[in-house]
Amino acid sequence: MASQRALFSTSKKFKTSQLQILLADSLTIFWGDWLDLRIRIVQIAASGLISPLIYILAFGLGLGSSIKPGSGISGNYNNYLEFILPGMVALSSMTISFGGTTFSICGDRLFTKTFEELLLTPIHPLALHIGKMLAGVVRGLMTSGSVILVAVLLTGNWNFLNPLFLLLVILNCSVFAGLGVIVGLSVRSLESVGLYNNFIIIPMSFLGATFFDPSTLPAALKVVVYLLPLTYASIGLRAVAHLPLSQFPWYSIPILLMIAIALSLWGAYKFAHQQD
Repeated sequence: MASQRALFSTSKKFKTSQLQILLADSLTIFWGDWLDLRIRIVQIAASGLISPLIYILAFGLGLGSSIKPGSGISGNYNNYLEFILPGMVALSSMTISFGGTTFSICGDRLFTKTFEELLLTPIHPLALHIGKMLAGVVRGLMTSGSVILVAVLLTGNWNFLNPLFLLLVILNCSVFAGLGVIVGLSVRSLESVGLYNNFIIIPMSFLGATFFDPSTLPAALKVVVYLLPLTYASIGLRAVAHLPLSQFPWYSIPILLMIAIALSLWGAYKFAHQQD
């Protein structure tokens, strides 16, 4: 019995040690990207703010004046601007997390040719993916933080700073930064990145419940919309910002988390089999 307890204790310590090494290696990879990101914080935050501001002006303040609560949107919102602002946070975090991560890896692989050095480091492939993903999450938070500031200034709604709201933003960034890692490892040219952006990111920007309530759609379209991870981020952020906690779609958190984990495992596999 004593030997069994000792064996269990040793196994537990070994697993804990492995987890600590994985975390340390992930932070090491992230730190290498952070040294570059920290000198471009204003640039990243400002560049990613342009598209959301255009959408806010064109749809929220322009077209939104013709959309009344209770007709085009539910009566839980005072105007259409309030309705789309959480979606703009989700949209901006998606775009920058994916694009920034993809182009960062592509630049290392296709132009500076420094990516081979990263692959030769004695680090677990999962740590490589998590480190690159964390850098993408930080990129997304820089931009979405700017949009959140704009949303608070326009509406005076401090629920945009709710911890649950921030958790959903981080999960959304994790999903699309993880996808950006996989695309960055897969493409052979920058033109290929444009294809992924045109066929995945842009359609998801408009179909991911950022501009409309998916519950009002026909059943066939609902199936398509609810297959998109951005949908769960948008409806979750909208619920935190404007609805009581009892109406929050709690299923959105495990769904986004499971997608992020699945992409992490896929990314680790890609790193393990990457040949550049």
